Amino acid sequence: MPPTPVRATLARLTPALRGFRAPTAAAVVCTVGEVAAEIAIPFLMASLIDDGIQAGDRTHVVRLGAVLALLAVVALACGVLAARFAARAGAGLARNLRSDEFAAVQRFSFAKLDDFSEGSIITRLTTDVTNVQTAFMMGVRIAVRAPATLVFALVMAFAVDPGLAGVFLLVVPLLGGALALIATRAHPVFTRVFRTYDRLNTTVQENIRGIRAVKAFVRGPEQEARFTASSAAIQRDFTTAERILAFNMPTMQFAIYLCLLLIAWIGAHQIVGGALTTGELVSIISYAMQILMSLMMLTMVLVLATISWASAERIGAILAERPSLVSPPEAVDVVADGSVTLRHVGFAYDSDGDEPVLVDVNLEIPSGQTVGILGGTGSGKSSLVQLIPRLYDATAGQVLVGGHDVREYSLTALRDAVAIVLQKNVLFAGTIASNLRWGAPDADDAALTRALETAQTAEFVDALPDGLDARVEQGGANFSGGQRQRLCIARALLKTPRILILDDSTSAVDTATEARIRAGLRHALPGTTKIVIAQRVSSVQQADQIVMLDRGRVIACGTHAQLLAHCPEYRELHDSQAAQVPA
Repeated sequence: MPPTPVRATLARLTPALRGFRAPTAAAVVCTVGEVAAEIAIPFLMASLIDDGIQAGDRTHVVRLGAVLALLAVVALACGVLAARFAARAGAGLARNLRSDEFAAVQRFSFAKLDDFSEGSIITRLTTDVTNVQTAFMMGVRIAVRAPATLVFALVMAFAVDPGLAGVFLLVVPLLGGALALIATRAHPVFTRVFRTYDRLNTTVQENIRGIRAVKAFVRGPEQEARFTASSAAIQRDFTTAERILAFNMPTMQFAIYLCLLLIAWIGAHQIVGGALTTGELVSIISYAMQILMSLMMLTMVLVLATISWASAERIGAILAERPSLVSPPEAVDVVADGSVTLRHVGFAYDSDGDEPVLVDVNLEIPSGQTVGILGGTGSGKSSLVQLIPRLYDATAGQVLVGGHDVREYSLTALRDAVAIVLQKNVLFAGTIASNLRWGAPDADDAALTRALETAQTAEFVDALPDGLDARVEQGGANFSGGQRQRLCIARALLKTPRILILDDSTSAVDTATEARIRAGLRHALPGTTKIVIAQRVSSVQQADQIVMLDRGRVIACGTHAQLLAHCPEYRELHDSQAAQVPA
């Protein structure tokens, strides 16, 4: 029998309690101890009133008074300890949830990352985890305390006077049904609120990332309108949810007053008739307050659960994802050489394959060759090279590296053998040295300098006051596009890979610098297979072979001279670019 959505979500989140099950259990035990002490107090109060105060027995009053004081101290101590243990467990749960989510995102394939927006992932790692943490901390205390108080108080109330305690059997089910109805109505609204939070975060991220374009095109008012629309949607949905939850307190107060009224009315008649003592009535009223307060606490849990359950489901959706790209059980751990073979390769980003990006691609690249790839926008150049390190899996055909299908390799071994500089240059906040050491964590400064020299970057790094220790802002925002490209090339060189892929990664440097980079690569990595995607013919005309792509198909393959002679598309591209060069 498949698990219910509730059980499935709990099963995904429960492992995050690792290392904090002991404080969680301690919080529960302390809470039960607190409740037991509090429940005993009204029972002893009845004896104090009837057998002590009304009977004039001072010894009994002093003895029971001391016991009641001790119970109050025990309840206080247990309550403080329960709160401390719950806080520790809640913070640990949140830490583990964030770590588990982040690790799950790291295992996502590129295809899976396309299914979640950046804003959605960030919200699930922050706001959603905080909601679950708060609900857990209060839940460990209140969700244990309230039911325990309810059960113990009901038992004690029936022990004092079964007839009078029967009032609770009338009120409690009605109250429970009303609260359940409120929760079921509010939950879908909160789910909608968190989806809108995703859109809001995405809008903010896009605006900050593209703030220069926003200002240059004077699109500030439009961006403000997008933000305001998302913010207004959150306000509208949150207001709707709060209107529903607003029925909680009036419903609770109605139940409390109804119970007290019925108990006082029935109890007064029983006292007059001699069927009930004053102490027993006080005890019953105390238990009534405890029962009704426990129900009030349950409504707080209900509100928190309604909000946090939507967050828990969203976190569970991340944790439930299983990586689609995995290493096989008996994986090949060594890439023998840098040869690349594509046999009838097809690829599509959509799972149905209705919009193919690559169609029946056949290509043979011997180890150590330099291969250029040219083609118009959307021709499939970047998609093709991303199949080599298995960032995506081909939907048809075979991709072989070093004589083995890429799906036979350990992902770590395959990706260690391939260095790729993508179109979008990514630098991380830190220093130049820390960014370069992504390519080789143990590289010394001399190795870093050699890589910078090959990438034609050493001159500008040496000019910085801190050199290799110069600060890199988030995304490398404090460097120009050309500088970022060259730093990324230097980082890739430090891997000393079997295969080096440059995906239009010299587009922001001048042709003279690009020529020096190409010469440096030939000298630094003589046995490495180099695959160069470019827009300029001059970037690849010295390659051993040049591949022309058009709409996902290979339309020509050969040397510069061969393509000039036999490929009209290549010749047209060459001539148009040559005409743009000033005399």
